Amino acid sequence: MLEELAPKWEAARESALHERRGGGRRRAAGAGPKQRLVFTDRLLATLVHLRLGLPHAALAELYGVDRSTMSGAVREVRPLLVVRGFAIPDRPGMRLRTLEDLFSYTDAEGVELRIDGTEMQVRRPRAGRPGRKAFVSGKKKQNTIKTTTFSDGQGRTLFSGVVRPGRMHDQTAVRTEGIAEQFRLHPKVRAEDDEGYRGLANEFPAQVSAPPKKPKDDAPLGEHHAWREQRRRQSSRRICVEHTNAEFKQWCPLQRFTGRRDTYAETHSAIAGLVSDRSARRATRRKTSTELVHTRQVAC
Repeated sequence: MLEELAPKWEAARESALHERRGGGRRRAAGAGPKQRLVFTDRLLATLVHLRLGLPHAALAELYGVDRSTMSGAVREVRPLLVVRGFAIPDRPGMRLRTLEDLFSYTDAEGVELRIDGTEMQVRRPRAGRPGRKAFVSGKKKQNTIKTTTFSDGQGRTLFSGVVRPGRMHDQTAVRTEGIAEQFRLHPKVRAEDDEGYRGLANEFPAQVSAPPKKPKDDAPLGEHHAWREQRRRQSSRRICVEHTNAEFKQWCPLQRFTGRRDTYAETHSAIAGLVSDRSARRATRRKTSTELVHTRQVAC
């Protein structure tokens, strides 16, 4: 399978290098130092590193190369996994790469989004470094980085990113990415989210659904029971995106990120894209073409 994918990866690598250089090659192909590992081995080693979290030194020992060779291979392949984007269920060959792509797809297909933020513990910035407090999460009481995940009603990953420091609020993170403008451009898009996105629900009440507000303590008992039932139903509709975030954290680097913080966004996007490939293969639940109704009223 890797042999079949190698030509595609080589083409993607050349495209990424062309974009990074800002033009064509300046030297003929094959110039410069020779690779100690063929591309298939570099790809496989990167996948093992992302899945199991093995250090570069351990992978280098397995392949019989120097650690710097393995580090260079990971740095080369990981951006290629990022530019692949996210797989679309029932649409092989098509992928989502930006928030604009996500909203265009959900608008065209009538998919209802599920939105949720998650935090990952990272290394504490060095003392005296500017912006050190920006990573301190008020919820986790740790140094974290926050990401936002978008899934469909079956928990299949459609997009995951919007990487921000842990101190930033969930709603602020997606607003700085332009989610409000996307809701205005796509008025048919619907989304379910949690209490952290209450402001979006207030601004777009016909599109964004948040948990119902708790009634006052002196409200009738029936209102409290109704509130609990509405909250339970809303929670059951959006719990699938929690399961999506749990899929990411089955990969060792996203259980507790011990690498450099400036590589976290790339690592997260690469893993989320690979998870989306697996989740997109889950069959779509069958939707009936007609609604079943009673032909006659039955007296009780």
